[in-house]
Amino acid sequence: MINKEGVQLENLEEKIAEWGESLLLFHLPRWEELPEIELYMDQVITLVDQYLSSVIHRDKHSLLTPSMVNNYVKNGMIPAPKKKRYTKKHVAFLIAITLLKQVLTINEIKNGILFQGKVIGIRNAYNVYCDKQEEAIHLVCQQAMGLVSKPSEQATNIKLLAAQSAATAFANKLLAEKMIQIETRYLKEGVENEQK
Repeated sequence: MINKEGVQLENLEEKIAEWGESLLLFHLPRWEELPEIELYMDQVITLVDQYLSSVIHRDKHSLLTPSMVNNYVKNGMIPAPKKKRYTKKHVAFLIAITLLKQVLTINEIKNGILFQGKVIGIRNAYNVYCDKQEEAIHLVCQQAMGLVSKPSEQATNIKLLAAQSAATAFANKLLAEKMIQIETRYLKEGVENEQK
């Protein structure tokens, strides 16, 4: 079928469905699945790239670079390595930061990580984040494949999928920013109360 602009809609639907199907099995490693051994910087960068390259499109740059990692350490987002070696805690932080920086600022990510770590612990926060990110990716994949309908019970119109996805991402970003704003205020008030 060709529309009035000459675009083959079946081909478009097929391509987006193939993309959705290719990510249906996307999995983020949980805390227990991360390496137990300490790693050097280049190993950490390679590992994070392996975990995330299927979901983050990158042109000619790496998902993670040594200067990014060093900046995260300087900004207090991740602990400093010991003897230039990184642990599973570092890998977990770097996976989460690399994904989150696609939609949030570095400061928002830092505040969100601090809050979640304080509330439920780093390990639990990381595993919950992986669960939620996978669910969101899998839902988008199902929408791309035409398997999930909108709340109105109508199947997603492939021509509107990009706009719908952008709108959903924006709405989720607004919610995340608001929650982090509230969480940051909570953290500040908690610190002030502890100092009294």
